[in-house]
Amino acid sequence: MSAIEKRFLERAIELSRQGMQHGHGGPFGCVIVKDRKIIGEGNNEVLLHNDPTAHAEIVAIRNACKKLNSFQLPGCDVYCSCEPCPMCMGAIYWARPQRVIFANTKTDAAAVNFDDQFIYDEIQKLPVDRRIEFIHVPLDEALAIFLEWKNTDDRQEY
Repeated sequence: MSAIEKRFLERAIELSRQGMQHGHGGPFGCVIVKDRKIIGEGNNEVLLHNDPTAHAEIVAIRNACKKLNSFQLPGCDVYCSCEPCPMCMGAIYWARPQRVIFANTKTDAAAVNFDDQFIYDEIQKLPVDRRIEFIHVPLDEALAIFLEWKNTDDRQEY
């Protein structure tokens, strides 16, 4: 890891400390870099906004996408104070950066009571076997909208 890359990771760690100290949420920070410049950053803001999706990575992705005026982050690196949770990993894959660099592992997070293993386990289960009830109600109208999308010539794929 180069010295500048280490500084980006250290910035993510500092953001994790700041968010925690200000009561925003857990000790998580994230920095997104393009062309060796920070274009988005964030810390966990779950408690600040009463928003379970306001994880550091999500906040940073939103900020970076806004700055780039894009819904994807090609050519970007994501620096995280901790290995991303399942939700953040999904968001990262949707954003399509080139790589993710993280400090703490999900095992380290579990050791301080941020354990996401139950989510990984739930994802593997059939909907009827999950802790939260998932009910499939197929409706023709819902499928018709999907088909309308598929047949729209000017749609923007993502």
